[in-house]
Amino acid sequence: MNSNNYVVIMAGGVGTRFWPYSRVTNPKQFQDMLGIGQSLIQITIERFKNICPDENIYIVTNADYYGLVKKQLPQLADEQILLEPTMRNTAPCVAYASYKIQKRNPNANIVVAPADQIIHKLDAFTEALLTAINAAATEDVLLTLGIQPTRPDTGYGYIKVADMESLSKVKKVKTFTEKPNLELALEFLESGDYVWNAGIFIFNVNTITKAFRRYLPDIHGIFNELKEDFYSLKEEESIKKAYSQCHNISIDYGIMEKADNVYVVPCDLGWSDLGTWKSLYEQSPKNKDGNVLSGNIMTYETAKSIIKTPEDRLVVVQGLDNYIVAEYQNVLLICQKDQEQRIKQFLDDAIKQKGTQFS
Repeated sequence: MNSNNYVVIMAGGVGTRFWPYSRVTNPKQFQDMLGIGQSLIQITIERFKNICPDENIYIVTNADYYGLVKKQLPQLADEQILLEPTMRNTAPCVAYASYKIQKRNPNANIVVAPADQIIHKLDAFTEALLTAINAAATEDVLLTLGIQPTRPDTGYGYIKVADMESLSKVKKVKTFTEKPNLELALEFLESGDYVWNAGIFIFNVNTITKAFRRYLPDIHGIFNELKEDFYSLKEEESIKKAYSQCHNISIDYGIMEKADNVYVVPCDLGWSDLGTWKSLYEQSPKNKDGNVLSGNIMTYETAKSIIKTPEDRLVVVQGLDNYIVAEYQNVLLICQKDQEQRIKQFLDDAIKQKGTQFS
């Protein structure tokens, strides 16, 4: 195992599309969403066991979630838990981790990944990552993993590959397109030139800091200036000051879509971005009626629904088709599965009309 390999897990989001199960005090990445006895972040960490040692794994999360990380990942030292004082999207998140890792190891190869994805083909995942890491270690390139699309999904970003027919496993990226409409997604699928953007990035630490210097010079200046404070008692206060100066911008928009040295490794990983109730439904085993059930539940004339409720409460459901029923703590949600895009609206309205205790 290469000691120059590092993994950064982005775990700071609230996961509002999974409300009410994902809450401000206990977001989805720290919950057992799949009903297998492990949280999403624990599953994610295991995925990288053949990529780097535990001491080279860094978690970037909200300062409020320090306790959750320590409880679920006790093998990590405090210096491996990077606490964001406020959410500023993924560019500051990646910068914080990259500049901190660079201080410890100026030859580091870094994999950045979200904490809420499902990957079924772990051997293929490891192979694709090692291919990308090798390219990042030997060339001045930024890489991402590209998932072979299986349907014209409008919820994912798409990457156009410049040389899809080449025999190389590492291919030049031509363009990025964020969440196209259905007509465009169909065109992308039929062309054969596009892959889904998995949101998993790979680069050498010197390549990514050079990219920050060129494309996001303000963020580069902020984090480069405080490098002396990393791994010291000054770090917490310095990061608070840094984040107060950072603007809200994603690594995709800030760097990946602008850089001319971006490459992709197309792969089939059995991948899913576990971002919505519908995606959880699609990834979960179903009974004979097409229902996904988690809890103490009895159903009658109910089909194609996902029902997730507390084990200590008997729930009886009759006559629902294609619904989400989710109860957690003080909120019960009943919503048509095809209307799940309104969940964020429901949450916003609940906070305004009923109070922040329901967020």
